[in-house]
Amino acid sequence: MRIASLIEIKKELKQKTNSELTNLIIKLTKHKVENKELLAYLLFESEDENYFILKIQSEIDLHFAKINPKSNYIINKNIRKINRYMIKQIRFSKRKETEISLRLHFCKNLIETRSKYNQNNVRHQMLIRQIELVRKALTNLHEDLQFDYESEITQLIEKIEF
Repeated sequence: MRIASLIEIKKELKQKTNSELTNLIIKLTKHKVENKELLAYLLFESEDENYFILKIQSEIDLHFAKINPKSNYIINKNIRKINRYMIKQIRFSKRKETEISLRLHFCKNLIETRSKYNQNNVRHQMLIRQIELVRKALTNLHEDLQFDYESEITQLIEKIEF
């Protein structure tokens, strides 16, 4: 079965009425939770990006507070789960400022986790990778914002204990 291209879908959607479009969107959101989350972001949270960032940061804090310190494996597994959640929220927003803010916040929590529990190579490599991703996203921002975020990155790197 051939899947229709985006252009074909756009043409077909233009021919639908408002009520038909509403029904299609409802069916789409019932199909997958991620679709519902994306639609909720677009409808309610995309207007106030600062509120969205604060909300996600508090969610990240909450997830980090709930980490089960039973073993390194479980700690790393919980951190990967938090990382996947953060990446999904970044994909919803598609704004570089949001991505950088969330990744830096994740790094701060990860540094606290590393100091609270024992140091671990997996967490260290994850931290290095997040900092690389922040630097990569920085290249698309204005120079003033780059300078501000770069100073935050330097502070984070100073906190890292090798």
